[in-house]
Amino acid sequence: MKIAGFLIVIASIGLFSCNQSQNKKEDKQVVTVSILPERTFVQKIAGDDFKVNVLLPPGASPASFTLLPSQLKDIARSEVWFRMGHIGFEYAWKEKIEQANKKMKVVDLSVGLDLIKGEVQFKSEPGPASGVNPHTWMSPKLVKQMAGKIMEEVSILNPGKKSVYKDNYLKFVTEIDELNDSIESALESYKGEPFILFHPSLSYYAREYGLIQYSLEPGGKQPTPLRMAELVKLAKQKDIRVIYIQSDLDREQARVFAEEIDGNIVEMWPLNPEWKKNLKEITSQLIENFNVE
Repeated sequence: MKIAGFLIVIASIGLFSCNQSQNKKEDKQVVTVSILPERTFVQKIAGDDFKVNVLLPPGASPASFTLLPSQLKDIARSEVWFRMGHIGFEYAWKEKIEQANKKMKVVDLSVGLDLIKGEVQFKSEPGPASGVNPHTWMSPKLVKQMAGKIMEEVSILNPGKKSVYKDNYLKFVTEIDELNDSIESALESYKGEPFILFHPSLSYYAREYGLIQYSLEPGGKQPTPLRMAELVKLAKQKDIRVIYIQSDLDREQARVFAEEIDGNIVEMWPLNPEWKKNLKEITSQLIENFNVE
């Protein structure tokens, strides 16, 4: 009987601890972000002070995004939604997300950035491209600007830790500057080098470091047979033997293209939450393939 009573007490303590831990999580203010790298930026500045609700979970494709009922619960509790600004699913689901919490503040992190408005068109595609390239988080310089906005907003939500968030922001800025200098130095001798990417997710990166990106999906549009044929010709002329593709996209058209140029497919994941490490790896991948003869 004594043993049984002792076990009940232990179980009760464990249950109480779990409940306390759960309640502590529920007590945290919630912020919503669109993609995984944004969660990293918030945590760099605010640590674990907020519960960060990510709309696009790991492995999901922005092209097939669907809002889940479980996400609506966190949206309903969110104080702010940090939008990237121009991602397709943000437009498609904006009204429903805002209806789930009309008191939630919406902060567009793209405001004030030097945006790429429309992709450079190929010679057979007359007329201006529409839309804005959304992949601003692939530019260290632009992330530094976005981080400043995040710091301001979390300081409003938790004014008692404003100085802590400012210090964390400045540390993050130092990290970003070091990363930028490292990439700039590594790519110094490759300025003007071309590469082919299925989806134009490295437009800002290429602009920042003097590379030339060609995409099978200019402006995010599905590749046409003519576009494919022209880029195959260009790849052969410039002896490009690699096509880069996002790991969350369909590989079939990339496979056909790789066969046409007698080349290989190399995967990248722009949505990787390990943002700093990811940009270093992408830089290494590009350099490795620039050096292949």
